[in-house]
Parts: sequence; C-alpha cells; structure tokens
Amino acid sequence: MRKFTLPLALSAAALALGAGTVAYADQADGRGVKADTDADGVITRAEHNAHAAAMFTRMDANKDGVINAADREARKAERFAALDADGNGEVTKAEFEAMHAKRAEKRAERREDRGEKRFARLDTDNSGGVSAAEMDAAREARQDRRGDRNELRKQRGERGERGEMRGQRGKRGGHAMRDGGMKMLMQADANGDKTVTKAEFLAAADSRFARMDTDKNGSVSAEERKAAHTAMREAWKAKRQAAPAN
Repeated sequence: MRKFTLPLALSAAALALGAGTVAYADQADGRGVKADTDADGVITRAEHNAHAAAMFTRMDANKDGVINAADREARKAERFAALDADGNGEVTKAEFEAMHAKRAEKRAERREDRGEKRFARLDTDNSGGVSAAEMDAAREARQDRRGDRNELRKQRGERGERGEMRGQRGKRGGHAMRDGGMKMLMQADANGDKTVTKAEFLAAADSRFARMDTDKNGSVSAEERKAAHTAMREAWKAKRQAAPAN
C-alpha cells in the first residue's frame, strides 16, 4: 500500500497549522465571520474580543497560558495524529484522502449555512421568499456600500475600483500568507521574548479592531473587513516584490 512518509504528513499538518495562525491575520475576510455571532453582517467590539479570546485558547495548544514555538510543535503533532488514524507513524493514501473528504464535507456545510443566512438577510419581510423588490433593494444597498468603500479608498490614496484587484486573486502566495500571519502574531509580542501572552494577544487584537473600524462607530462591517483584508494582501505583495532587491 502506498504511504506518505512522516515529512510529507508533517507538511500537511503544518499547512493546517498555518491556517490557524493566518486566521489571526485574516479576521478581515470570510474566515473572520465566526466572530459575527449574531450573523447580522457586523462585528461589534465585544464579539471581536470574545472571538480573539477563543482564538488564543485554540492556539495555546499545550494550555500553558502563552503562545510560542512549543505550541507550534504541539499543534504539528496534534494535526499529524489526527491524520494518522491508525497511529502507526505514517499517513496512508486512504487516511490522507479521508482527511480531504472530511474537510470538503465541512466546507459544504459552511457554504450551506452561509447561503441560509444570506437568504434570511434578503427576505426582509420574513415571508419565506424573496421578491423582486427585495432583490433590487439588496442590490442597491450593495452598490451604495461599494461606492462608499471606493470613495474611502480614494481618500486614502488606494485603488478604488473592485475590478482592479481581481487580477491578483489567483496569486495568493500561501507561504507568504502563513509567514505573514506568524509575523503578525509575533508582533503582538510586546516585550520581545518570543512568547505571546493572552494579554499581549488581546491587546493586539483590539488594536487591529480599531484599525478596521475606519468610521469609528464601534463595529466593523463586512465592507470594512474586506477593505482591511485587501490592504493586508497589498502590503504582503509589496513586501514580496521588494524582497529580491533586499
């Protein structure tokens, strides 16, 4: 039977770990919607702080109250153990495919849940159906929000048109994102001891919330999250382009 050796399996586990670290950096995009506990499309400071606290708990793999290299190693081992269903120290092709099938099932469930929530937002009169008027109202609201976002970007000297960003979507730079996510995490290390305490983590998360809340109304809209995510991707892209010159 064909088997994936330990190094390859650890690479898969590291990829899963990377998603956890980037989740801290990517609260601005779709992965951050979990913070929106009431599914109203807006993340309040209280929701954001509760989400950050839960995230710290997940990332503190060995439960010692801090996040550091030991947690990354513990998470790698944990992820590998989840892949290695029979515990023999290697991941078989069947185990690897089972993991992918399970993830695909979870993604499908999340898509279905998001679809139900989007439909509920469209069905403003709770009739169980969406009328042409409700669709038109939703479309106009999106256009208004997009116009406001573009105007805000222009004021900040950024590219405003949505279409100008589409060409970059296929070039996500997964490794750069994971590296950037870890770098952002370690930037929370206020005293530079290569260990992030819960207080440091929450302070950094609160600071991030303040930056995303561009209109300073105490909550972050979907548009503000997307704008922050786009700005972060642009920053990573600029760093990658500048790297060879350095």
